[in-house]
Amino acid sequence: MGALSPYHLLIVVIVLILLFGSSRLPDTARSLGRSMRIFKSEMSEMKKDSLPTSVGESPDQKNRTTDQNTT
Repeated sequence: MGALSPYHLLIVVIVLILLFGSSRLPDTARSLGRSMRIFKSEMSEMKKDSLPTSVGESPDQKNRTTDQNTT
């Protein structure tokens, strides 16, 4: 009873078509796909920024050394 059956998915699709109309669904799906692609790229960029730059050195330590060099 907890799992989605094909009938449940069919009802969801019919409700979406009734709400948005068949002409707006492709545009909505395209926008959703574009938004997900942007979200994924931003998440990978954040992960890349949070990785240590060298072994044993955290990003905070790197920022401190560059701050000390500029003053």
